[in-house]
Amino acid sequence: MKFIPIAAAALLGCATLPATSAEPAKVGSGKTAPAAKNRIVIQVNEENVKKWNEVLVNIRNIQAELGPKNVAIALVAIGPGLGMLTAESLAANGVQDALAAGVEFVACGNTMKAQKLAREDLIDGVKISVAGYVELMKRQQAGWAYLRP
Repeated sequence: MKFIPIAAAALLGCATLPATSAEPAKVGSGKTAPAAKNRIVIQVNEENVKKWNEVLVNIRNIQAELGPKNVAIALVAIGPGLGMLTAESLAANGVQDALAAGVEFVACGNTMKAQKLAREDLIDGVKISVAGYVELMKRQQAGWAYLRP
């Protein structure tokens, strides 16, 4: 298996990700568009602003190392980690910057129900999946590298 080194934040150390080749995505008329060669899904399930900000630094480092167009990054927030994606979050500005840089953020719908949160409580642009852990599983089955800092 071939590995690609990834720059990481100081507290998280260095990580290596397997090189993945994504299937080309189908577009409108049956033509194919190239998919990102590198894909990583990050799980956040802790209520810890320091860790949230470290994850955002790691995301910037990954994009700097590989180039934003050469990597697809998704962050799935589950349980207490969902606080990262709320409009009042202390990490909201960083999340908005990452969204603008092409990072996908996904909130766990089950957690939203449990915490009585509505879509309007989230940062604009955040997606919602029914179950965050199922979202993680499906992405891993599709060849996404997994990181839980």
